[in-house]
Amino acid sequence: MISDDEIDDQPQPLIAHLTELRNRLLRCISVVLLVFCGLFYFANDIYAYISKPLRDLLPGEVSMIATEVASPFLTPFKLTVVVAVFISIPYLLYQLWSFVAPGMYKREKRLAFPLLASSVLLFYAGAAFAYYVVFPLVFGFFTSVGPSEITIMTDINRYLDFVLKLFFAFGLAFEIPIAAVILIRAGVTTADDLASKRTYIIVGCFVLGMLLTPPDVISQSLLAIPMWLLFEIGVFFGRMVTPADTDS
Repeated sequence: MISDDEIDDQPQPLIAHLTELRNRLLRCISVVLLVFCGLFYFANDIYAYISKPLRDLLPGEVSMIATEVASPFLTPFKLTVVVAVFISIPYLLYQLWSFVAPGMYKREKRLAFPLLASSVLLFYAGAAFAYYVVFPLVFGFFTSVGPSEITIMTDINRYLDFVLKLFFAFGLAFEIPIAAVILIRAGVTTADDLASKRTYIIVGCFVLGMLLTPPDVISQSLLAIPMWLLFEIGVFFGRMVTPADTDS
C-alpha cells in the first residue's frame, strides 16, 4: 500500500494547474526565442556545418543549390529554429518535470529524474551518431553509385528535410533503453519476457530502419543494429529495476 504522506504536495484547483501550465509554456517559448535570437546571426554558418558531410563529398566545384526564391533565407531560418529547440530540450524537459513532479510519489521521483536526464543524453547521442557516423557513410554511398554523367547538385531545402528526418529517427531510436526500463518498472513486462522476444525485436528493428531511413541497406542497417544493441542495454538495466507493484 502507498501512504498519502509519500505525496509531497496537496491537490490544487484546476484553474491553478492551468495557470501554472500557461506560465511554464510561456517560459519554454521565451527560452526557445532567446536561444533563436542568439543563433540567428549564425544561421548560414549553422547550415554550412550541417551540410558539411555532403559538401565534402561533392566533386570539384559542384555545390548545393536553391531551387526556390526564398530558400536561401527560409532554409537556414528553419534550421536555426530546430537547433534552438534542440539546445533548449534540457530546459523544456525541466519545465515538464516541474509541472508533473508535485503529483508524483517520492519513489516515482527517484526513478523518473534519472530517466529524464538519461533520455536527454541519449537523444543527443543519437543525433551525434547520425551526424558523425551515419551521414558520411550514407552520403558517400549516394554520391558514388550514380552515373558518372550525372552531376549531383542537391537542393538545400530537400537536404535539410532529409537530415532532420534522420536526426529525429536516430534520436528516438536511442531512447529504447529508457522505454524498456519504464515498461519493466511499470510492470507491463519483465526483462526475461523482453529477452525471450529478441528475435521479433531484431526483425522489428530492421522494419523500422526500413521505414525511417532512406531506401538503402547502409542507412537501414546503421539504424537497426544500434536499435538492437540499445534494446539489449535496456534489458540489462531492466534486470536491476524492481516492478512498481512489488514495492512495499
